[in-house]
Amino acid sequence: MTNTDIRPFRVEVTQAELDDLTDRLVRTRLPRPAPGDSWEHGTPNAYLREALAAWRAFDWRAVARRINSHPHFTTDIDNQVIHFMHVESAHPGATPLLLAHTYPGSSVDYLELIDRLTDPLAHGGRAEDAFHVVVPDAPGFGFSNPVTEPGWTTARIARAYDTLMRRLGYQRYGVHGSDHGALVARELGLLNPEGFLGLHVLQLFSFPSGDPAEFERLEPRDYAGLEHMRWFQKVGGYNTMNASRPQTVAVGLSDSPVGLLAYSELFNSFGNGTSLVPLETILTEVSVNWFANAAAGMARSYFENAAAAAGDEPAPVNTAPTGVAVFADDFQTIRAFAERDNSTIVHWSRFEQGGHFAALEVPDVLVEDIRTFFAALR
Repeated sequence: MTNTDIRPFRVEVTQAELDDLTDRLVRTRLPRPAPGDSWEHGTPNAYLREALAAWRAFDWRAVARRINSHPHFTTDIDNQVIHFMHVESAHPGATPLLLAHTYPGSSVDYLELIDRLTDPLAHGGRAEDAFHVVVPDAPGFGFSNPVTEPGWTTARIARAYDTLMRRLGYQRYGVHGSDHGALVARELGLLNPEGFLGLHVLQLFSFPSGDPAEFERLEPRDYAGLEHMRWFQKVGGYNTMNASRPQTVAVGLSDSPVGLLAYSELFNSFGNGTSLVPLETILTEVSVNWFANAAAGMARSYFENAAAAAGDEPAPVNTAPTGVAVFADDFQTIRAFAERDNSTIVHWSRFEQGGHFAALEVPDVLVEDIRTFFAALR
């Protein structure tokens, strides 16, 4: 490919942008606290004050150097600029692997995984466990923002990612994804292009269909998973807001860095005390979204998917080889429902530590599970 097809890229933030962020943080006006100032009503002032102090002392330049230590590129696919990291392993025969990120995350979700996957010998693995790693920002997220036209559903993103992997010369590859990235990964499974190895995900979002027979196979832990779903619906109001009025909420998120931080409360698992994501890591994630002014594009991704899902048609069945890693403090994929929608689940694991952002919380555990899944497909 020529340089006009795939262009080198660096994450660059000007001093003026840094000064503007500092000024906004200094002038932050917090809301009147709710009684008790707990997580019950949403992100509390006590947490925001701590985060504000940490953000004002945050060394973005050091973070940018770490991000830029990996090769970055952009390319145009389907009228959209796609930003991605592409890190090739030194080991011959490494397996090409695309890593699809979360909401409200970006490609920086996987900074802790890249070296572990590309250089397994340095991280307790074998040479045959090596991967060539491609980590894109989905349209509207990170440095693939801004979105230039509507219609960027997870299905369209999956098609763009397949084009990206072919453009990089990979005729066979697999994908790992979590949250938004798990939806994209499943869409790649539905697409199942030639040479597609399979998908490894942290969640398969399969829900009861209403058929009482589905409940006959449930185990006690599955009922706990149903309770977790109910809890998430209670606290996850951003789903409804993003899917219905994305531009309205994006006004505040694009103008107030602390507003963006508060709205990213999923990193804290809504304050239920289970999240293992360090505050510095949360500030890295939110800083990327702030400097990229990505709030509107990220929110609109929910709007696009909600519009595409309107109707009563049953979900298609994914037949590609599928692996699932269920972490204790994450959405609890229920196998009886998942197997209804995904006919070739060949790997299933459970872990007693870690949550929705396992790549940020327990990277070694996640890497080992990714290795195990793809080793079985070789």
